[in-house]
Amino acid sequence: MKNWGEKLDEKIAMLPDSPGCYLMKNRGGEVIYVGKAVNLKNRVRSYFRDTAHTPKVEAMISHIDDFEILLCETNLEALILECNLIKHYKPYYNILLKDDKHYPYLKVDLQQPFPRLEITRRMERDGAKYFGPYIGANAVRQVIEAVRDVFPLRSCRQTLPPAAPKRPCMNSELGRCMAPCAGKCTEAEYGEMMAGVMSFLNGDYGSVLAKLQKDMEEAASAMRYEKAARIRDKIRDVRGLMERQIALRTDNSEQDLIALAQDGLDAMVQLLYVRGGRMIGGDHFTLPREGAEDPGEVLAGFMIQYYENAGLIPRNVLCQALPEGMAEQLEGWLRQKKGSAVTVATPRRGEKHDLILLAERNAADALGKRNARRTVHEERTVGAARKLGEILGMDREPRRIEGYDISNTQGVQSVAAMVVFIDGEPAKKEYRHFRIRTVEGANDFASLYETIQRRYAHAMKEQEEGGSGKFSDLPDLILIDGGPQQLRFARQAILDLGLEPPAMFGLAERLEEIWTPGAEEPILLDHRTPELQLAQRIRDEAHRFGIIHHRALRGKASIHSRLEDIPGIGPARRKELLKAFGSLKAIREADTDALAKVKGMNRAAAEAVAAYMKEQTK
Repeated sequence: MKNWGEKLDEKIAMLPDSPGCYLMKNRGGEVIYVGKAVNLKNRVRSYFRDTAHTPKVEAMISHIDDFEILLCETNLEALILECNLIKHYKPYYNILLKDDKHYPYLKVDLQQPFPRLEITRRMERDGAKYFGPYIGANAVRQVIEAVRDVFPLRSCRQTLPPAAPKRPCMNSELGRCMAPCAGKCTEAEYGEMMAGVMSFLNGDYGSVLAKLQKDMEEAASAMRYEKAARIRDKIRDVRGLMERQIALRTDNSEQDLIALAQDGLDAMVQLLYVRGGRMIGGDHFTLPREGAEDPGEVLAGFMIQYYENAGLIPRNVLCQALPEGMAEQLEGWLRQKKGSAVTVATPRRGEKHDLILLAERNAADALGKRNARRTVHEERTVGAARKLGEILGMDREPRRIEGYDISNTQGVQSVAAMVVFIDGEPAKKEYRHFRIRTVEGANDFASLYETIQRRYAHAMKEQEEGGSGKFSDLPDLILIDGGPQQLRFARQAILDLGLEPPAMFGLAERLEEIWTPGAEEPILLDHRTPELQLAQRIRDEAHRFGIIHHRALRGKASIHSRLEDIPGIGPARRKELLKAFGSLKAIREADTDALAKVKGMNRAAAEAVAAYMKEQTK
């Protein structure tokens, strides 16, 4: 065994033969991994032996400087403690489910008279019936619409029964509500209808269809053809809903199906929900750095975190793989949380194994799509920047690209915008504005010269002071909105500071031409190429950022100029008024007392402002 230092060697030698949890720490004392073990001595020592480990474990071991242990009486106690420690410390090398959303459920409180369907994101022990979870609000709305298409269920929030009958709403006229608010049905009659709703939500479409078929035939026999036609349409809707769901050859118990796909780097867990013998939805979870770990260990860690916060723990959990003895431990823990029986199984054959294979295929599909999206994203960001650098003849990949644009209105309130893209993506905290100081009128060439020179002058000053600031990180590539003339001025601004300019290019909007310094002809790229689209995004972002700032300045200038016309209101008072009220409209709406309370104002000045504003509104 490698010598890990006196402190660690002593701790390793004294590890007990006991179940418990261990916390691995780095040099800074930060907890980087939490684990549990049936035998702490065997498990923790395995990390410090000169044996082969997975890439994630190798990386974690390289950062270990210390560890702590916490003893437990039972494996189940260690399992619960591990879950709580992971939630508390959020260690880098543990599986962390960052998706903390609560999926919606449908709630029916049968203890209330004339119950209705409610959407909730948390299950409570309140005696109500819950159905779900449903993946997304749209799925819940579809179910509610399907129920209301078949059953005249009330949707209002009125307290029933009312003290006195009320006039029924339009839903009653349309046959979509039994109108208990108007006394048109008894609780018993409404309860009979609710029994059908409960069967429907439990997936028992057969009995619902049979009843609807019988009602349709009775209406047709009584020559109530309009009613029969409405029931016929409801039958069609129910059958359509049945066709949209995946029917499974299994019993009617609640089941969660859990499987895993790995690609050597990351892992994807697929969770499928089966309720009433039908698959009602599913979700997948990306687990970074788990692509080469033992599938059973990964799934056990996932289940601990997922079911710790799950609103509904099903009667049965079918899992692709688990470590030896873990199914029993998880079963006991879930039974304790649910308060009733739970089974955890890893089926190897038969119908339940087929269900796990279905979940595996979904996991592989989700991982493949995620990797494809990542590839496309990389092509449009880092890859596009790399390709753009190659086209411009750069000898290295442009990590930081800065884009510049000038905005003004007939030469007034000129501003320059600097946007920054790092690795092909906008870095908005790096964006900067420049008020043009030395240029009068609409002279974009001179404005660009001033902007670029000020940007580099700031960087030189920060470097001379030996620190880092807002301008210290210099660009690998500069994009100028314009053609060769704009590009020449921008380049000269840096040369005049005695610096060597970085790679630069101009993007002329008419034909989206790329101009490089000194080139006689532009570079024309296919408009579908990611590198040109990246250049366009940077140019458009600089334009957008500049326009927003320019409009804000114009608005402030307009307010400022109007206040200048008021006798007795000088620069200091204008500044305080704008600071206190924020806009000309707010100043106009303020009364004399409020105006007089502003710093630097007095009663006479306040009355002058109020009188001026009143005159302006005439």
